[in-house]
Amino acid sequence: MKHLLVPSLLLALAVGGLASEVAAWGATGHRIIGVEAVRALPDEIPAFLRNPAAAAGIGELAREPDRWKGAGQPHDRERDTAHFVNLREDGRVMVAGGPHNTDLPRLKSEYDAALIAAGTDVDTAGYLPYALMDGYQQLVRNLGYWRVLSAAEARETDPGKHAWYREDRVRREALILRDLGVLAHYIGDASQPLHVSIHYNGWAEGEPNPEGFTTSRRTHSLFEGAFVRRNVRAADVAAAMPVPRLDGFELRASTAAYLLETLAGVTPFYRLEKAGAFVDGDPRGIAFATERLAAGAAVLRDWTVLAWRDSADERVGWPAVSVAEVEAGTADPWDAMVGTD
Repeated sequence: MKHLLVPSLLLALAVGGLASEVAAWGATGHRIIGVEAVRALPDEIPAFLRNPAAAAGIGELAREPDRWKGAGQPHDRERDTAHFVNLREDGRVMVAGGPHNTDLPRLKSEYDAALIAAGTDVDTAGYLPYALMDGYQQLVRNLGYWRVLSAAEARETDPGKHAWYREDRVRREALILRDLGVLAHYIGDASQPLHVSIHYNGWAEGEPNPEGFTTSRRTHSLFEGAFVRRNVRAADVAAAMPVPRLDGFELRASTAAYLLETLAGVTPFYRLEKAGAFVDGDPRGIAFATERLAAGAAVLRDWTVLAWRDSADERVGWPAVSVAEVEAGTADPWDAMVGTD
Protein backbone atom coordinates (compact mmCIF):
# COMPACT_ATOMS: atom_id res chain seq x y z
CA MET A 1 0.00 0.00 0.00
CA LYS A 2 1.80 3.14 -1.19
CA HIS A 3 0.85 6.77 -0.89
CA LEU A 4 -1.06 7.68 -4.03
CA LEU A 5 -0.76 10.74 -6.23
CA VAL A 6 -3.60 13.02 -7.17
CA PRO A 7 -3.59 15.25 -10.26
CA SER A 8 -3.00 18.48 -8.33
CA LEU A 9 0.28 17.18 -6.92
CA LEU A 10 1.50 15.02 -9.79
CA LEU A 11 5.25 14.94 -9.96
CA ALA A 12 7.59 13.42 -12.49
CA LEU A 13 7.30 9.65 -12.81
CA ALA A 14 10.23 7.80 -11.38
CA VAL A 15 12.24 5.26 -13.34
CA GLY A 16 10.46 1.94 -13.53
CA GLY A 17 7.00 3.49 -13.51
CA LEU A 18 6.74 4.19 -9.76
CA ALA A 19 5.29 7.57 -8.83
CA SER A 20 6.62 9.90 -6.16
CA GLU A 21 4.76 10.07 -2.86
CA VAL A 22 2.35 12.87 -2.08
CA ALA A 23 3.86 15.73 -0.16
CA ALA A 24 3.02 16.35 3.47
CA TRP A 25 1.34 19.67 4.10
CA GLY A 26 2.49 21.49 1.01
CA ALA A 27 4.58 24.61 0.53
CA THR A 28 2.40 26.75 2.80
CA GLY A 29 2.29 24.38 5.75
CA HIS A 30 5.97 23.47 5.70
CA ARG A 31 6.96 27.12 5.34
CA ILE A 32 4.81 28.13 8.31
CA ILE A 33 6.32 25.42 10.53
CA GLY A 34 9.89 26.46 9.71
CA VAL A 35 9.33 30.17 10.09
CA GLU A 36 7.29 30.10 13.28
CA ALA A 37 9.61 27.64 15.01
CA VAL A 38 12.61 29.88 14.38
CA ARG A 39 10.73 32.98 15.48
CA ALA A 40 10.00 31.24 18.77
CA LEU A 41 13.58 30.21 19.57
CA PRO A 42 14.88 31.43 22.95
CA ASP A 43 17.89 33.65 23.48
CA GLU A 44 20.18 30.73 24.37
CA ILE A 45 20.26 29.76 20.68
CA PRO A 46 23.09 31.38 18.65
CA ALA A 47 22.14 34.64 16.98
CA PHE A 48 22.73 33.37 13.44
CA LEU A 49 19.66 31.16 13.90
CA ARG A 50 17.50 33.86 15.49
CA ASN A 51 16.93 36.55 12.90
CA PRO A 52 14.38 37.23 10.16
CA ALA A 53 16.70 36.02 7.41
CA ALA A 54 17.24 32.68 9.16
CA ALA A 55 13.51 32.27 9.77
CA ALA A 56 12.70 32.97 6.12
CA GLY A 57 15.51 30.71 4.92
CA ILE A 58 14.49 27.77 7.08
CA GLY A 59 10.91 28.29 5.98
CA GLU A 60 12.03 27.77 2.39
CA LEU A 61 14.44 24.94 3.20
CA ALA A 62 11.65 23.17 5.09
CA ARG A 63 10.19 22.46 1.66
CA GLU A 64 13.42 21.00 0.31
CA PRO A 65 12.84 17.23 0.72
CA ASP A 66 9.69 17.56 -1.39
CA ARG A 67 11.68 19.39 -4.05
CA TRP A 68 14.21 16.56 -4.21
CA LYS A 69 11.59 14.29 -5.75
CA GLY A 70 11.71 13.17 -9.36
CA ALA A 71 15.48 12.72 -9.68
CA GLY A 72 15.18 9.04 -10.63
CA GLN A 73 16.20 5.75 -9.05
CA PRO A 74 17.72 4.87 -6.66
CA HIS A 75 17.53 8.44 -5.36
CA ASP A 76 13.74 8.71 -5.16
CA ARG A 77 12.95 5.32 -3.68
CA GLU A 78 15.58 5.77 -0.99
CA ARG A 79 14.28 9.22 0.02
CA ASP A 80 10.55 9.24 -0.71
CA THR A 81 9.77 6.72 2.01
CA ALA A 82 11.34 9.02 4.62
CA HIS A 83 8.23 11.23 4.53
CA PHE A 84 5.80 8.84 6.18
CA VAL A 85 5.25 5.80 8.37
CA ASN A 86 2.09 3.75 7.98
CA LEU A 87 0.97 2.93 11.52
CA ARG A 88 -2.04 0.88 12.45
CA GLU A 89 -4.40 2.09 15.16
CA ASP A 90 -2.49 0.01 17.74
CA GLY A 91 0.84 1.66 16.84
CA ARG A 92 2.29 -1.23 14.85
CA VAL A 93 3.90 -0.47 11.52
CA MET A 94 1.79 -1.40 8.51
CA VAL A 95 0.67 -4.92 9.45
CA ALA A 96 -0.38 -6.76 12.61
CA GLY A 97 3.02 -8.43 12.88
CA GLY A 98 5.02 -5.28 12.19
CA PRO A 99 7.30 -3.67 14.78
CA HIS A 100 5.64 -1.34 17.26
CA ASN A 101 6.38 2.35 16.96
CA THR A 102 7.61 2.41 20.57
CA ASP A 103 9.97 -0.53 20.10
CA LEU A 104 11.62 -0.03 16.74
CA PRO A 105 14.91 -1.76 15.90
CA ARG A 106 18.08 0.24 16.55
CA LEU A 107 19.08 0.52 12.89
CA LYS A 108 17.07 1.17 9.76
CA SER A 109 18.56 -1.97 8.17
CA GLU A 110 17.16 -3.99 11.07
CA TYR A 111 13.83 -2.23 10.63
CA ASP A 112 13.83 -3.20 6.95
CA ALA A 113 14.46 -6.83 7.92
CA ALA A 114 11.71 -6.80 10.55
CA LEU A 115 9.20 -5.48 8.02
CA ILE A 116 10.13 -8.16 5.48
CA ALA A 117 9.77 -10.81 8.16
CA ALA A 118 6.28 -9.44 8.89
CA GLY A 119 5.28 -9.69 5.22
CA THR A 120 5.72 -6.10 4.10
CA ASP A 121 8.63 -3.79 3.24
CA VAL A 122 10.00 -0.33 3.95
CA ASP A 123 8.86 1.06 0.60
CA THR A 124 5.30 0.31 1.61
CA ALA A 125 5.57 1.12 5.32
CA GLY A 126 7.84 4.17 5.30
CA TYR A 127 10.64 5.08 7.69
CA LEU A 128 9.75 8.53 9.03
CA PRO A 129 10.88 7.70 12.62
CA TYR A 130 14.42 7.10 11.37
CA ALA A 131 14.40 10.29 9.28
CA LEU A 132 13.47 12.23 12.42
CA MET A 133 16.19 10.65 14.55
CA ASP A 134 18.81 10.99 11.83
CA GLY A 135 17.95 14.66 11.31
CA TYR A 136 18.20 15.42 15.02
CA GLN A 137 21.56 13.70 15.37
CA GLN A 138 22.94 15.52 12.33
CA LEU A 139 21.87 18.85 13.80
CA VAL A 140 23.54 18.03 17.13
CA ARG A 141 26.74 17.10 15.34
CA ASN A 142 26.97 20.27 13.30
CA LEU A 143 26.13 22.47 16.29
CA GLY A 144 29.02 20.78 18.11
CA TYR A 145 31.37 21.77 15.31
CA TRP A 146 29.98 25.31 15.38
CA ARG A 147 30.66 25.59 19.11
CA VAL A 148 34.29 24.54 18.62
CA LEU A 149 34.87 26.83 15.66
CA SER A 150 33.29 29.80 17.39
CA ALA A 151 35.28 29.32 20.58
CA ALA A 152 38.53 28.84 18.67
CA GLU A 153 37.89 31.87 16.46
CA ALA A 154 37.29 34.05 19.51
CA ARG A 155 40.62 33.04 21.12
CA GLU A 156 42.95 32.51 18.16
CA THR A 157 45.72 35.12 17.79
CA ASP A 158 47.45 33.67 14.74
CA PRO A 159 45.99 35.57 11.73
CA GLY A 160 46.04 32.60 9.38
CA LYS A 161 44.38 30.23 11.83
CA HIS A 162 41.86 32.87 12.85
CA ALA A 163 40.85 33.39 9.22
CA TRP A 164 40.44 29.65 8.68
CA TYR A 165 38.29 29.27 11.79
CA ARG A 166 36.08 32.13 10.66
CA GLU A 167 35.65 30.73 7.15
CA ASP A 168 34.86 27.25 8.44
CA ARG A 169 32.36 28.66 10.96
CA VAL A 170 30.55 30.46 8.14
CA ARG A 171 30.47 27.22 6.13
CA ARG A 172 29.13 25.39 9.18
CA GLU A 173 26.37 27.95 9.65
CA ALA A 174 25.19 27.31 6.10
CA LEU A 175 25.16 23.57 6.79
CA ILE A 176 23.21 24.06 10.02
CA LEU A 177 20.57 26.14 8.26
CA ARG A 178 20.17 23.40 5.67
CA ASP A 179 20.09 20.65 8.29
CA LEU A 180 17.49 22.51 10.31
CA GLY A 181 15.38 23.02 7.20
CA VAL A 182 15.47 19.31 6.40
CA LEU A 183 14.62 18.39 9.99
CA ALA A 184 11.79 20.94 9.85
CA HIS A 185 10.36 19.09 6.89
CA TYR A 186 10.25 15.69 8.54
CA ILE A 187 8.97 17.12 11.82
CA GLY A 188 6.26 18.77 9.74
CA ASP A 189 5.45 15.49 8.02
CA ALA A 190 5.16 13.86 11.43
CA SER A 191 2.60 16.43 12.60
CA GLN A 192 0.22 15.55 9.74
CA PRO A 193 -2.02 12.64 10.80
CA LEU A 194 -2.28 11.25 7.29
CA HIS A 195 1.50 10.79 7.21
CA VAL A 196 1.59 8.45 10.19
CA SER A 197 -1.31 6.15 9.35
CA ILE A 198 -2.32 3.31 7.07
CA HIS A 199 -5.35 5.53 6.37
CA TYR A 200 -3.16 8.07 4.57
CA ASN A 201 -5.40 8.94 1.64
CA GLY A 202 -8.93 7.97 2.50
CA TRP A 203 -9.72 5.11 4.86
CA ALA A 204 -7.68 2.07 3.85
CA GLU A 205 -9.55 -0.44 1.72
CA GLY A 206 -9.94 -3.81 3.41
CA GLU A 207 -9.74 -2.30 6.90
CA PRO A 208 -12.80 -2.13 9.20
CA ASN A 209 -14.62 1.15 8.59
CA PRO A 210 -17.53 1.17 11.06
CA GLU A 211 -18.05 4.94 10.86
CA GLY A 212 -18.23 4.96 7.08
CA PHE A 213 -15.27 7.28 6.53
CA THR A 214 -14.36 8.44 3.05
CA THR A 215 -12.14 6.31 0.84
CA SER A 216 -11.53 9.11 -1.66
CA ARG A 217 -7.98 9.26 -2.96
CA ARG A 218 -8.19 13.05 -3.06
CA THR A 219 -8.56 13.34 0.71
CA HIS A 220 -4.88 13.79 1.49
CA SER A 221 -3.85 16.59 -0.84
CA LEU A 222 -7.08 18.57 -0.59
CA PHE A 223 -6.61 18.87 3.17
CA GLU A 224 -2.92 19.59 3.52
CA GLY A 225 -2.49 21.67 0.37
CA ALA A 226 -5.42 23.69 -0.91
CA PHE A 227 -7.30 23.90 2.40
CA VAL A 228 -4.26 24.99 4.40
CA ARG A 229 -3.15 27.49 1.78
CA ARG A 230 -6.52 29.22 1.68
CA ASN A 231 -7.52 29.05 5.34
CA VAL A 232 -4.61 28.86 7.80
CA ARG A 233 -2.79 31.96 9.00
CA ALA A 234 0.79 31.89 10.26
CA ALA A 235 -0.09 34.19 13.15
CA ASP A 236 -2.76 31.76 14.35
CA VAL A 237 -0.28 28.88 14.19
CA ALA A 238 2.21 30.88 16.27
CA ALA A 239 -0.48 31.69 18.84
CA ALA A 240 -1.49 28.02 19.06
CA MET A 241 2.02 26.65 19.69
CA PRO A 242 2.12 24.83 23.05
CA VAL A 243 4.65 25.83 25.70
CA PRO A 244 8.11 24.26 25.42
CA ARG A 245 8.48 20.66 26.55
CA LEU A 246 12.17 20.18 27.24
CA ASP A 247 12.29 17.88 30.26
CA GLY A 248 12.82 14.14 30.05
CA PHE A 249 13.90 14.13 26.40
CA GLU A 250 15.25 10.88 25.01
CA LEU A 251 15.44 10.81 21.23
CA ARG A 252 13.94 7.41 20.47
CA ALA A 253 11.20 7.60 23.08
CA SER A 254 10.36 11.20 22.22
CA THR A 255 10.18 10.37 18.51
CA ALA A 256 7.76 7.52 19.21
CA ALA A 257 5.63 9.68 21.52
CA TYR A 258 5.39 12.45 18.92
CA LEU A 259 4.25 10.03 16.23
CA LEU A 260 1.66 8.45 18.50
CA GLU A 261 0.34 11.89 19.45
CA THR A 262 -0.16 12.62 15.76
CA LEU A 263 -1.66 9.17 15.14
CA ALA A 264 -4.33 10.01 17.71
CA GLY A 265 -5.58 12.69 15.30
CA VAL A 266 -6.42 10.29 12.47
CA THR A 267 -9.95 9.36 13.55
CA PRO A 268 -10.79 12.97 14.55
CA PHE A 269 -9.61 14.06 11.10
CA TYR A 270 -11.91 11.60 9.34
CA ARG A 271 -14.83 12.56 11.55
CA LEU A 272 -14.30 16.20 10.63
CA GLU A 273 -13.98 15.29 6.96
CA LYS A 274 -17.22 13.33 7.13
CA ALA A 275 -18.92 16.32 8.80
CA GLY A 276 -17.82 18.58 5.93
CA ALA A 277 -15.39 20.63 8.04
CA PHE A 278 -12.63 20.92 5.45
CA VAL A 279 -14.27 23.52 3.26
CA ASP A 280 -13.14 27.11 3.05
CA GLY A 281 -14.01 29.14 6.10
CA ASP A 282 -15.18 26.28 8.32
CA PRO A 283 -13.75 27.01 11.79
CA ARG A 284 -13.68 23.32 12.73
CA GLY A 285 -11.35 22.36 9.93
CA ILE A 286 -9.25 25.50 10.32
CA ALA A 287 -8.78 24.83 14.04
CA PHE A 288 -7.69 21.24 13.35
CA ALA A 289 -5.12 22.22 10.70
CA THR A 290 -3.85 25.11 12.81
CA GLU A 291 -3.37 22.88 15.84
CA ARG A 292 -1.44 20.28 13.85
CA LEU A 293 0.84 22.88 12.26
CA ALA A 294 1.38 24.46 15.67
CA ALA A 295 2.35 21.05 17.07
CA GLY A 296 4.97 20.66 14.35
CA ALA A 297 6.36 24.16 14.88
CA ALA A 298 6.58 23.58 18.64
CA VAL A 299 8.46 20.29 18.23
CA LEU A 300 10.90 21.92 15.81
CA ARG A 301 11.44 24.78 18.28
CA ASP A 302 11.99 22.36 21.16
CA TRP A 303 14.23 19.94 19.27
CA THR A 304 16.40 22.84 18.13
CA VAL A 305 16.90 23.91 21.74
CA LEU A 306 17.58 20.33 22.83
CA ALA A 307 20.04 19.78 19.97
CA TRP A 308 21.89 22.93 20.99
CA ARG A 309 22.14 21.71 24.56
CA ASP A 310 23.17 18.19 23.53
CA SER A 311 25.89 19.59 21.27
CA ALA A 312 27.81 20.78 24.36
CA ASP A 313 28.59 17.14 25.15
CA GLU A 314 29.90 16.23 21.68
CA ARG A 315 33.40 15.24 20.64
CA VAL A 316 34.10 16.36 17.09
CA GLY A 317 36.83 16.35 14.46
CA TRP A 318 39.81 14.03 14.10
CA PRO A 319 41.60 13.40 16.36
CA ALA A 320 38.38 13.99 18.31
CA VAL A 321 38.25 16.96 20.63
CA SER A 322 35.78 17.70 23.42
CA VAL A 323 33.43 20.61 22.75
CA ALA A 324 33.31 21.39 26.46
CA GLU A 325 37.09 21.50 26.76
CA VAL A 326 37.47 23.79 23.76
CA GLU A 327 34.80 26.13 25.07
CA ALA A 328 36.55 26.15 28.45
CA GLY A 329 39.85 27.02 26.79
CA THR A 330 41.61 23.85 27.96
CA ALA A 331 42.00 22.17 24.55
CA ASP A 332 43.43 23.37 21.23
CA PRO A 333 41.16 22.18 18.40
CA TRP A 334 43.38 23.09 15.46
CA ASP A 335 44.49 19.58 14.51
CA ALA A 336 40.98 18.20 15.08
CA MET A 337 39.40 20.82 12.82
CA VAL A 338 41.97 21.04 10.03
CA GLY A 339 42.98 17.38 10.15
CA THR A 340 46.38 15.78 10.45
CA ASP A 341 46.02 13.13 7.76
